[in-house]
Amino acid sequence: MKKLNLKSQLAVSLGALMIAGSFHTASFAQEDGASPVDEIITTGTRRKARSAADTPAPVDVISGAEFTSQAATDIGDLLRTVVPSYNVNTQPISDAATIIRPANLRGLSPDNTLVLLNGKRRHRGSVISFLGGGISDGAQGVDISVFPAIGLKQVEVLRDGASSQYGSDAIAGVINFQLKDASEGGVVEVKYGSTYAGDGDNYRIAGNVGLPLGPDGFINISAEYGEKDGTVRSVVRDDVLALIAAGNTAAADFRTINSYTDKAPQYWGEPDLTDDIKLFVNMGMDLTENIEAYAFGNYAERTVEGGFFYRNPTNRGGVYRGPLVDPVTGALDPNGVASVRVGDMDGLGQGGSCPAGIPLTGNAGLIPDPTVLAAVVADPNCFSFIETIPGGFVPRFGGNNRDYAGTFGLRGDLDIGNGLGYDLSYTYGSSKTDFFIKNTVNASLGSNSPRDFVPGAYEQIEQSVNLDLVYGVPVEGWASDLNIAAGFEWHDEQFDITAGDPLSFALGPLADQGFSSSSNGFGGFTKSSSNSQSNIALYGELEADVTDEFTLQAALRWEDYDQFGNTTNWKIAGLYKLTDDIRLR
Repeated sequence: MKKLNLKSQLAVSLGALMIAGSFHTASFAQEDGASPVDEIITTGTRRKARSAADTPAPVDVISGAEFTSQAATDIGDLLRTVVPSYNVNTQPISDAATIIRPANLRGLSPDNTLVLLNGKRRHRGSVISFLGGGISDGAQGVDISVFPAIGLKQVEVLRDGASSQYGSDAIAGVINFQLKDASEGGVVEVKYGSTYAGDGDNYRIAGNVGLPLGPDGFINISAEYGEKDGTVRSVVRDDVLALIAAGNTAAADFRTINSYTDKAPQYWGEPDLTDDIKLFVNMGMDLTENIEAYAFGNYAERTVEGGFFYRNPTNRGGVYRGPLVDPVTGALDPNGVASVRVGDMDGLGQGGSCPAGIPLTGNAGLIPDPTVLAAVVADPNCFSFIETIPGGFVPRFGGNNRDYAGTFGLRGDLDIGNGLGYDLSYTYGSSKTDFFIKNTVNASLGSNSPRDFVPGAYEQIEQSVNLDLVYGVPVEGWASDLNIAAGFEWHDEQFDITAGDPLSFALGPLADQGFSSSSNGFGGFTKSSSNSQSNIALYGELEADVTDEFTLQAALRWEDYDQFGNTTNWKIAGLYKLTDDIRLR
């Protein structure tokens, strides 16, 4: 993203004010129709008309206004500021975790937190956090960054284990994102920001509009577009300073080394975010007096690009570092000096006799011997990466992420007894990331190695069918009906790996000479593959106000997985109101 000068920044600020003013009335029209934060929640209970204060489990409720009033633009950062038990960090050098940041609720792994959208299970992201800072290593959580803050009515955060209600992925808790459902009004928002260091320029344009759908229905649409420049908070590494001091002039050309910045040789900071597009639609309509049809879904895409660690031109294994060699000839010598590795391109020694390595003899053992280096350069059969990339390099890694999902359902009440409430729905979701890595090498290919590769792609696909039933039974002497809830869920998960381009995983002619194969930093996937698992669940829940002060809840869930068997989980919870302001759970 191009930097904005002062004049451009002023124009953006004035434009934002003009847009906000022109939609001021429409915005209030929508907010008037929105539910207050302390009204009905749907997380942690299947009983109707429950407030956060009256549920047996602790639930935080955050209004959409609390998000749009903040300066941050990413929903993960917005949640972190208002939910103390929720945490998400910037991932400057974390492989695929840079693309989809792992988030933690109550200090547990990301895939221990169930994420719902309008009460329906959300599919997981396509990225596995191989480097997740310890707590998130190997986790595959939901990508919540695709949610536009402007489209959220409220967010409910259940800060308690709920596997007996929702399944094993709710051990840490549940986050339920509720989309706006107004049938009128709208709002447009423009945000622009930068850092005190002068980098990290970012902007975001978002809008939401509610429209009527028939006499009793609605369609609510939210869209957002944004970009964000990366930040550089690194300093010049000591080993690079030593190379420069020794006379390696190429090591001083930082932008050539990392292809990104001239501030430092190695990138360290927030990644670049480009073409961040988010579109959400929420709709509902009464088919009859007792039947409502609803649907909601999204499409999102973005490109995220970060960096890896510096590859030193004297000691990076598999690319530069060679064996101990004679300091004059470069021949193997167990008592010799360090060297830069040399490859024999035809593997037969034809066309010349390649040394085992170029001795590092000059200036503190950091500069290759000029005589042996010249001989290697002159011999077309010999090759060393010190010829073509003398200052070392820093790979640039990222991915193009695409996410889409849709839910369709019917809900209402059947004329059975006191009225049997039901909710039947189907959900399909997909998250796919196409990886790329630039400014690197497949060292085993030697001089024939390209600098950019496409390692392949990950895709997560999920489907679910869900049926919820709710029935109230009067109990004499109790303060409320006994709420009986039961349900069924079928859930299928599929994970696909798409093979990378052949050179990203190729075993080149120099592989048996100590040069590493595959694209350095993130090797390509050798073949496409797919695997899946499915499970079915039956669950039940009882809840009632035994007295005006005491609420009791019991939940039971049985699940059967086609990969490893079944599990049964139960829970008993209660709430006692000591006063209007003090409750014991």
